[in-house]
Amino acid sequence: MLSSSFALLTQAQDQQKYDEALAKKLGADNYGMKMYVLVILKTGTNTTATKAQTDSLFKGHMSNMGQLVKENKLIIAGPFGKNNKQYRGIFMLNTKSIEEAKTWLATDPAVNAKLLDAELFNWYGSAALSTYLPYHDKIQKSSF
Repeated sequence: MLSSSFALLTQAQDQQKYDEALAKKLGADNYGMKMYVLVILKTGTNTTATKAQTDSLFKGHMSNMGQLVKENKLIIAGPFGKNNKQYRGIFMLNTKSIEEAKTWLATDPAVNAKLLDAELFNWYGSAALSTYLPYHDKIQKSSF
């Protein structure tokens, strides 16, 4: 009797926390989750670019990421530390479609120039991931 009362109380508390409008806005399923495309960026095959070309292409890469964020397409990005796998960084793209993600990556100058190669995977995670971005702007003192 006591355990069933506790279960009912817990269920009622969970229902009070649930925000249907927010879940719908974020594209959440019943578990508060959704599918994304995880992109692992690796060192590309282009080994002939000059330093000036590389600098320009990576400046375009950073600018492109900012544009994808504004369009709510890119919700997580960041570089890896040095490693022996030639992994450079990750993107979490706000789509479940690998094909759509490829079209978004086609706007990246460093990917187009083969300075970066991309491996794409479907990934299932919290639909609330994108909600951290406004907080990042509040804690970022300078930009790249």
